Amino acid sequence: MAALSRKFNRAAFTFAAGVLGCAGASTAAAACDDWTQFRGPNGNCTTNETGWSIQGEAAPVWKRTVGLGYSSVSVANGRLYTMGYDVDRGLDGIYCLDALTGDIIWEHHYPAERWDRSHNGGTLVTPGVDGGDLYCSNREGRFFCFDAATGEIHFEKNLKDEYGLSFPRWGLAASPMILPEMVVMNVGKVVAFEKRTGKELWSTEKNYGDAYCTPVEFEHDGEACLAVFNQTGLVVLDRKTGQEKMVHSWENRANVNAAAPIVIGEKVFISSGYNRGCAMLSLAGAETSVVWENKEMRNHMAQSILYKDHLYGFDEAVFKCLDLDGNVKWQQRGLGKGANIMADGKLVLLSDKGELIFVEPTPSEYRELSRAKVLDGGVYWTYPVLANGYFYCRNSLGDIVCLDHRSRQ
Repeated sequence: MAALSRKFNRAAFTFAAGVLGCAGASTAAAACDDWTQFRGPNGNCTTNETGWSIQGEAAPVWKRTVGLGYSSVSVANGRLYTMGYDVDRGLDGIYCLDALTGDIIWEHHYPAERWDRSHNGGTLVTPGVDGGDLYCSNREGRFFCFDAATGEIHFEKNLKDEYGLSFPRWGLAASPMILPEMVVMNVGKVVAFEKRTGKELWSTEKNYGDAYCTPVEFEHDGEACLAVFNQTGLVVLDRKTGQEKMVHSWENRANVNAAAPIVIGEKVFISSGYNRGCAMLSLAGAETSVVWENKEMRNHMAQSILYKDHLYGFDEAVFKCLDLDGNVKWQQRGLGKGANIMADGKLVLLSDKGELIFVEPTPSEYRELSRAKVLDGGVYWTYPVLANGYFYCRNSLGDIVCLDHRSRQ
C-alpha cells in the first residue's frame, strides 16, 4: 500500500500541474475538462473544453504501448484509463497511467481470447470513471468495478453466464454507461446495476441481439429514456425501469449497428455501415415513423457529430456533411475510415494514416485547419480524446501518444 500511496500523490501533483498548464498557458480564458467515459463527458463525442491550440508541440509528451485493440481512453483526476490485449500471454489488461507521463500506476490482467475475426482482435471497450470508481467490461462479458486510485476490485461479474448471453461475431463492444444513479450495460439485454455493489436494478425482458453500441441518454415526453441501437434496430427504454417504449427495426447484413443514435428534439438520426445507410426517425407519436432515409451516411463505427443543424461523419471511408433533411453539402475523400470528435467548435479527426486533423465545421465546404502525423501502423478506429489541453490518440496495435495542445498565445 505504501507504493500505491506514493504513486497516488505523484498523480495528484501532475494533475494539478496539468490543469494549471491548461488554464495558465494563455492570456485568454480557458476551460479544462476531463474525459471520463466513452464518447466523453457529454456522452456525444464532444467536450466543453476551450482554450487549447490546433498547433501542438512537435514532440509527443509520451508514448506507450498497452496491447492489441480498439479501446479509447478515459481521463480523470490526472490519470488515464484504457485497455489492451497481451497477445503473448493471452490476457486482457486494464491500465491506470499517469496522464502526463504515461507511467503505469496500476494494472490488472485476466485471461481472454483474442477474437481475431478479420480485424486482428483485441480489446473493444473503453473504461469509464465515476468519482473514485472505474467500470470496465470486455468482449466476453466480464464486468468489473475497481477502486480508480488503487485497482482494488469492488465487484466482478460474468454477464455471459448470469444472463445466458450468446456473443456477437466480434464480441460485446458496448462500453459501460455511467449515469448518476446506475451503470448500464448493453450486452444484447440491457441491464442497469447499482454502481458500488453491482446489484441488478433492472433488466430488459428481451435480448435485442448483437450489441456493439453504448446507449444514449435523452428525455422524451418529459421522461428519462435510453436509446439503444442493437441488431434489432433502435430501441427506446424507460431509464428508471428498463421498460420498452418504442422499437424501430433496422437491420444490415452483418448485424452491426455500432454508431450511436443522435437525438434531435423529437427526432432521432440513426446510421450504420455495410451499405445500410441512414434515416431520420420521428418519436412524436406512439410509434416511430420514418421522416427520410437514404445511403448518404453509412457510419460503420464512429458516430456522426451534430453541430448547428448539420451532421458531420464518416460515410464508410468518405467524410461528409449532411443537413438534417439528408442532403449532402460536401464530401472529402482521402481520410479513410477514421474517428471524429468535436471540441470548441472544431472537428477533430483521426485519419486512417494516423493523422490528427482539425476541421472547421461549416456546411459551405471542407475547411481543413491543421494536419499532423501522430502515429504509425495499425488501424485507426478509436476516438481521439482531449483532456486538459492534451490530445490522446491510439491505434489498433495499442500504441498511445500524448500530445501537448495547450494554448500559448
